[in-house]
Amino acid sequence: MRIVVLDGYSLNPGDLSWEWLETLGDCSIYDRTAPEQRLERAHDAEILLTNKVTLDREVLRNLPKLKFICVLSTGVNVVDITAARERRIVVSNVPVYGTRSVAQMTVALLLELALHVGELSKSVREGRWVDSLDWCYWDEPLVELYGREIGIIGFGRIGSCVADLARCFGMEVSAHDFVGVEMPAFVRRRTLDELLGAADVVTLHCPLTPDTRGIINARSLSLMKADALLINTARGGLVREHDLAQALNERKLAGAGLDVLSTEPPHSQNPLLVARNCIVTPHVSWATGAARNRLMATVAANVKAFLEGNPQNMVN
Repeated sequence: MRIVVLDGYSLNPGDLSWEWLETLGDCSIYDRTAPEQRLERAHDAEILLTNKVTLDREVLRNLPKLKFICVLSTGVNVVDITAARERRIVVSNVPVYGTRSVAQMTVALLLELALHVGELSKSVREGRWVDSLDWCYWDEPLVELYGREIGIIGFGRIGSCVADLARCFGMEVSAHDFVGVEMPAFVRRRTLDELLGAADVVTLHCPLTPDTRGIINARSLSLMKADALLINTARGGLVREHDLAQALNERKLAGAGLDVLSTEPPHSQNPLLVARNCIVTPHVSWATGAARNRLMATVAANVKAFLEGNPQNMVN
Protein backbone atom coordinates (compact mmCIF):
# COMPACT_ATOMS: atom_id res chain seq x y z
CA MET A 1 0.00 0.00 0.00
CA ARG A 2 1.46 3.37 -1.07
CA ILE A 3 0.90 6.02 1.64
CA VAL A 4 1.82 9.71 1.36
CA VAL A 5 1.64 12.41 4.03
CA LEU A 6 1.64 15.77 2.24
CA ASP A 7 2.11 18.15 5.18
CA GLY A 8 2.81 16.43 8.45
CA TYR A 9 4.92 19.06 10.21
CA SER A 10 2.15 20.92 12.04
CA LEU A 11 0.83 17.72 13.58
CA ASN A 12 4.25 16.23 14.21
CA PRO A 13 7.20 18.65 14.27
CA GLY A 14 9.30 15.85 15.72
CA ASP A 15 7.86 15.05 19.13
CA LEU A 16 5.43 12.35 17.95
CA SER A 17 6.00 9.20 15.89
CA TRP A 18 4.92 8.08 12.42
CA GLU A 19 6.19 4.57 13.10
CA TRP A 20 2.68 3.12 13.13
CA LEU A 21 2.10 4.45 9.61
CA GLU A 22 5.41 3.21 8.27
CA THR A 23 4.46 -0.36 9.23
CA LEU A 24 1.39 -0.26 6.99
CA GLY A 25 3.07 0.18 3.62
CA ASP A 26 5.48 2.11 1.44
CA CYS A 27 5.30 5.47 3.19
CA SER A 28 6.55 8.97 2.25
CA ILE A 29 6.17 11.73 4.82
CA TYR A 30 6.66 15.35 3.80
CA ASP A 31 6.77 18.26 6.23
CA ARG A 32 5.24 20.60 3.65
CA THR A 33 4.04 20.36 0.05
CA ALA A 34 3.68 23.33 -2.29
CA PRO A 35 0.71 23.36 -4.70
CA GLU A 36 2.96 22.62 -7.67
CA GLN A 37 4.39 19.55 -5.88
CA ARG A 38 1.07 17.82 -5.16
CA LEU A 39 0.84 15.63 -8.26
CA GLU A 40 4.51 14.69 -8.29
CA ARG A 41 4.41 13.50 -4.69
CA ALA A 42 0.96 11.89 -4.71
CA HIS A 43 0.78 10.46 -8.24
CA ASP A 44 0.95 6.79 -7.16
CA ALA A 45 -0.57 7.13 -3.68
CA GLU A 46 -3.42 4.89 -2.60
CA ILE A 47 -3.75 6.64 0.76
CA LEU A 48 -3.18 10.39 1.20
CA LEU A 49 -2.94 12.28 4.49
CA THR A 50 -3.33 16.04 4.28
CA ASN A 51 -3.78 18.89 6.71
CA LYS A 52 -3.88 22.14 4.73
CA VAL A 53 -2.73 21.00 1.27
CA THR A 54 -5.79 21.31 -0.97
CA LEU A 55 -7.02 18.40 -3.06
CA ASP A 56 -9.36 19.90 -5.63
CA ARG A 57 -11.20 18.25 -8.52
CA GLU A 58 -8.32 18.68 -10.96
CA VAL A 59 -5.80 17.13 -8.58
CA LEU A 60 -8.08 14.21 -7.75
CA ARG A 61 -8.69 13.57 -11.45
CA ASN A 62 -4.97 13.00 -11.88
CA LEU A 63 -4.59 10.54 -9.00
CA PRO A 64 -6.05 7.32 -10.47
CA LYS A 65 -4.76 5.02 -7.72
CA LEU A 66 -6.11 7.06 -4.82
CA LYS A 67 -8.59 5.21 -2.62
CA PHE A 68 -8.57 7.00 0.73
CA ILE A 69 -7.93 10.53 2.04
CA CYS A 70 -7.52 11.20 5.75
CA VAL A 71 -7.65 14.87 6.71
CA LEU A 72 -5.47 15.63 9.72
CA SER A 73 -8.06 17.93 11.25
CA THR A 74 -11.79 18.34 11.78
CA GLY A 75 -12.45 20.73 8.90
CA VAL A 76 -12.43 19.10 5.46
CA ASN A 77 -12.72 22.18 3.24
CA VAL A 78 -9.29 21.37 1.75
CA VAL A 79 -10.82 18.40 -0.12
CA ASP A 80 -13.37 18.58 -2.93
CA ILE A 81 -15.77 16.18 -1.26
CA THR A 82 -18.09 15.97 -4.26
CA ALA A 83 -15.25 15.10 -6.63
CA ALA A 84 -13.94 12.51 -4.17
CA ARG A 85 -17.36 10.90 -3.93
CA GLU A 86 -17.68 10.75 -7.70
CA ARG A 87 -14.33 8.94 -7.89
CA ARG A 88 -15.30 6.65 -4.99
CA ILE A 89 -12.49 7.96 -2.82
CA VAL A 90 -13.29 7.63 0.88
CA VAL A 91 -12.61 10.76 2.95
CA SER A 92 -12.29 10.70 6.74
CA ASN A 93 -11.51 13.39 9.28
CA VAL A 94 -10.76 13.67 13.00
CA PRO A 95 -13.98 15.00 14.52
CA VAL A 96 -12.97 15.33 18.18
CA TYR A 97 -9.52 15.88 19.60
CA GLY A 98 -8.95 19.47 20.73
CA THR A 99 -12.12 20.48 22.56
CA ARG A 100 -10.53 21.24 25.92
CA SER A 101 -7.38 22.73 24.40
CA VAL A 102 -9.36 25.20 22.28
CA ALA A 103 -11.58 26.08 25.23
CA GLN A 104 -8.45 26.64 27.32
CA MET A 105 -7.02 29.01 24.70
CA THR A 106 -10.32 30.90 24.64
CA VAL A 107 -9.98 31.54 28.37
CA ALA A 108 -6.27 32.40 28.00
CA LEU A 109 -7.07 35.09 25.44
CA LEU A 110 -9.90 36.39 27.62
CA LEU A 111 -7.69 36.60 30.71
CA GLU A 112 -4.94 38.40 28.79
CA LEU A 113 -7.45 40.97 27.54
CA ALA A 114 -8.88 41.35 31.03
CA LEU A 115 -5.60 41.59 32.97
CA HIS A 116 -2.84 42.28 30.39
CA VAL A 117 -0.47 39.86 32.12
CA GLY A 118 1.86 39.51 29.13
CA GLU A 119 2.21 43.22 28.51
CA LEU A 120 2.72 44.03 32.18
CA SER A 121 5.34 41.32 32.54
CA LYS A 122 7.15 42.65 29.46
CA SER A 123 7.17 46.16 30.91
CA VAL A 124 8.67 44.90 34.17
CA ARG A 125 11.44 43.04 32.32
CA GLU A 126 12.17 46.24 30.39
CA GLY A 127 12.81 48.05 33.70
CA ARG A 128 9.67 50.11 34.10
CA TRP A 129 8.84 48.87 37.61
CA VAL A 130 12.39 49.45 38.78
CA ASP A 131 12.13 53.05 37.63
CA SER A 132 8.53 53.58 38.78
CA LEU A 133 7.63 56.33 41.24
CA ASP A 134 4.77 54.16 42.51
CA TRP A 135 4.67 50.67 43.98
CA CYS A 136 2.30 49.50 41.20
CA TYR A 137 1.01 50.65 37.83
CA TRP A 138 -1.22 49.67 34.93
CA ASP A 139 -2.07 51.30 31.61
CA GLU A 140 -5.34 49.60 30.65
CA PRO A 141 -8.34 48.88 32.89
CA LEU A 142 -8.06 45.60 34.81
CA VAL A 143 -11.32 43.70 34.51
CA GLU A 144 -12.88 41.29 37.01
CA LEU A 145 -14.92 38.67 35.15
CA TYR A 146 -17.21 37.76 38.05
CA GLY A 147 -20.81 38.70 37.29
CA ARG A 148 -20.14 39.68 33.68
CA GLU A 149 -21.93 38.01 30.79
CA ILE A 150 -20.14 35.85 28.27
CA GLY A 151 -22.06 35.25 25.05
CA ILE A 152 -21.15 32.07 23.20
CA ILE A 153 -21.97 31.90 19.48
CA GLY A 154 -22.10 28.22 18.56
CA PHE A 155 -22.91 25.82 21.39
CA GLY A 156 -21.25 22.59 20.28
CA ARG A 157 -18.59 20.67 22.19
CA ILE A 158 -16.17 23.60 22.47
CA GLY A 159 -18.83 26.20 23.21
CA SER A 160 -20.24 23.98 25.93
CA CYS A 161 -16.79 23.51 27.46
CA VAL A 162 -16.19 27.28 27.43
CA ALA A 163 -19.52 27.74 29.22
CA ASP A 164 -18.38 25.41 32.02
CA LEU A 165 -15.07 27.25 32.38
CA ALA A 166 -16.73 30.68 32.38
CA ARG A 167 -19.11 29.53 35.07
CA CYS A 168 -16.09 28.78 37.28
CA PHE A 169 -15.24 32.48 37.13
CA GLY A 170 -18.76 33.36 38.25
CA MET A 171 -19.73 34.69 34.83
CA GLU A 172 -23.28 34.77 33.54
CA VAL A 173 -23.50 32.61 30.42
CA SER A 174 -25.67 33.14 27.37
CA ALA A 175 -25.51 31.40 24.01
CA HIS A 176 -26.83 31.45 20.49
CA ASP A 177 -26.79 28.30 18.40
CA PHE A 178 -27.84 27.75 14.80
CA VAL A 179 -29.19 24.20 15.10
CA GLY A 180 -31.30 24.29 18.26
CA VAL A 181 -29.06 22.22 20.53
CA GLU A 182 -29.91 21.45 24.13
CA MET A 183 -28.40 23.86 26.67
CA PRO A 184 -27.92 23.40 30.41
CA ALA A 185 -30.13 25.35 32.78
CA PHE A 186 -27.41 27.88 33.67
CA VAL A 187 -27.10 29.00 30.03
CA ARG A 188 -29.52 31.66 28.80
CA ARG A 189 -30.54 31.15 25.19
CA ARG A 190 -30.54 34.40 23.23
CA THR A 191 -31.09 35.50 19.66
CA LEU A 192 -27.91 36.60 17.95
CA ASP A 193 -28.74 40.31 18.18
CA GLU A 194 -29.77 39.97 21.84
CA LEU A 195 -26.49 38.24 22.66
CA LEU A 196 -24.38 40.82 20.86
CA GLY A 197 -26.10 43.64 22.70
CA ALA A 198 -26.03 42.09 26.17
CA ALA A 199 -22.68 40.29 26.41
CA ASP A 200 -19.56 41.73 27.97
CA VAL A 201 -17.56 39.03 26.16
CA VAL A 202 -18.53 37.49 22.82
CA THR A 203 -16.73 34.29 21.86
CA LEU A 204 -17.09 32.45 18.55
CA HIS A 205 -17.36 28.66 18.38
CA CYS A 206 -19.46 28.06 15.27
CA PRO A 207 -18.38 26.45 11.99
CA LEU A 208 -17.63 28.56 8.93
CA THR A 209 -20.57 28.20 6.54
CA PRO A 210 -22.16 30.48 3.94
CA ASP A 211 -24.54 31.64 6.69
CA THR A 212 -21.83 32.39 9.27
CA ARG A 213 -19.13 33.86 7.04
CA GLY A 214 -18.58 37.46 8.12
CA ILE A 215 -21.06 37.13 10.99
CA ILE A 216 -18.94 39.66 12.89
CA ASN A 217 -19.17 42.77 10.73
CA ALA A 218 -19.83 46.49 10.99
CA ARG A 219 -23.50 45.93 11.81
CA SER A 220 -22.97 43.25 14.46
CA LEU A 221 -20.10 45.19 16.02
CA SER A 222 -22.34 48.25 16.29
CA LEU A 223 -24.67 46.24 18.53
CA MET A 224 -21.92 45.39 21.00
CA LYS A 225 -21.01 47.39 24.08
CA ALA A 226 -18.06 49.75 23.73
CA ASP A 227 -16.35 48.00 26.66
CA ALA A 228 -17.03 44.49 25.33
CA LEU A 229 -14.39 41.96 24.26
CA LEU A 230 -14.42 39.63 21.25
CA ILE A 231 -12.70 36.21 21.16
CA ASN A 232 -12.32 34.02 18.06
CA THR A 233 -10.73 30.58 18.25
CA ALA A 234 -13.01 29.10 15.58
CA ARG A 235 -12.46 30.24 11.98
CA GLY A 236 -11.01 33.51 10.70
CA GLY A 237 -13.67 33.89 8.04
CA LEU A 238 -16.31 34.49 10.69
CA VAL A 239 -14.93 38.02 11.10
CA ARG A 240 -14.74 40.87 8.61
CA GLU A 241 -11.30 41.96 9.62
CA HIS A 242 -11.39 45.56 8.37
CA ASP A 243 -14.65 46.13 10.25
CA LEU A 244 -13.18 44.74 13.47
CA ALA A 245 -9.97 46.75 13.15
CA GLN A 246 -11.98 49.92 12.62
CA ALA A 247 -14.16 49.24 15.66
CA LEU A 248 -11.07 48.66 17.82
CA ASN A 249 -9.21 51.70 16.56
CA GLU A 250 -12.26 53.92 17.04
CA ARG A 251 -12.75 52.51 20.57
CA LYS A 252 -16.17 51.16 19.73
CA LEU A 253 -14.94 47.83 21.08
CA ALA A 254 -12.56 47.39 24.02
CA GLY A 255 -10.43 44.54 22.70
CA ALA A 256 -10.18 41.34 20.69
CA GLY A 257 -8.30 38.07 21.07
CA LEU A 258 -7.90 36.04 17.89
CA ASP A 259 -6.22 32.69 17.28
CA VAL A 260 -7.44 32.54 13.67
CA LEU A 261 -7.43 34.89 10.69
CA SER A 262 -9.09 34.74 7.28
CA THR A 263 -5.77 34.01 5.55
CA GLU A 264 -3.07 31.99 7.30
CA PRO A 265 -0.26 32.93 7.43
CA PRO A 266 -1.70 36.45 7.26
CA HIS A 267 -0.79 39.12 4.75
CA SER A 268 1.50 41.78 6.19
CA GLN A 269 -1.21 44.37 5.51
CA ASN A 270 -3.88 42.64 7.61
CA PRO A 271 -5.26 45.54 9.69
CA LEU A 272 -5.69 43.41 12.81
CA LEU A 273 -1.93 43.01 13.12
CA VAL A 274 -1.68 46.67 14.14
CA ALA A 275 -5.14 47.30 15.57
CA ARG A 276 -5.51 48.75 19.07
CA ASN A 277 -5.72 46.19 21.90
CA CYS A 278 -5.87 43.23 19.54
CA ILE A 279 -4.09 40.01 20.50
CA VAL A 280 -3.32 37.65 17.62
CA THR A 281 -1.83 34.18 18.12
CA PRO A 282 -0.79 31.88 15.22
CA HIS A 283 -3.65 29.34 15.20
CA VAL A 284 -2.24 27.23 18.02
CA SER A 285 -5.29 26.54 20.19
CA TRP A 286 -5.46 22.99 18.77
CA ALA A 287 -1.75 22.26 19.19
CA THR A 288 -1.23 21.15 22.78
CA GLY A 289 0.69 17.91 23.10
CA ALA A 290 -2.37 16.17 24.49
CA ALA A 291 -4.58 17.29 21.60
CA ARG A 292 -2.02 16.34 18.95
CA ASN A 293 -1.57 12.90 20.55
CA ARG A 294 -5.34 12.38 20.37
CA LEU A 295 -5.35 13.58 16.77
CA MET A 296 -2.54 11.20 15.80
CA ALA A 297 -4.27 8.28 17.53
CA THR A 298 -7.49 8.94 15.61
CA VAL A 299 -5.62 9.26 12.31
CA ALA A 300 -4.00 5.89 13.00
CA ALA A 301 -7.40 4.38 13.78
CA ASN A 302 -8.88 5.90 10.61
CA VAL A 303 -6.18 4.41 8.37
CA LYS A 304 -6.35 1.04 10.11
CA ALA A 305 -10.14 0.94 9.82
CA PHE A 306 -9.98 1.72 6.09
CA LEU A 307 -7.42 -1.02 5.47
CA GLU A 308 -9.65 -3.47 7.33
CA GLY A 309 -12.59 -2.56 5.11
CA ASN A 310 -14.56 -0.69 7.79
CA PRO A 311 -13.78 3.02 7.27
CA GLN A 312 -14.72 5.33 10.16
CA ASN A 313 -15.26 9.06 10.57
CA MET A 314 -16.27 9.31 6.93
CA VAL A 315 -17.44 12.70 5.67
CA ASN A 316 -18.55 11.57 2.20
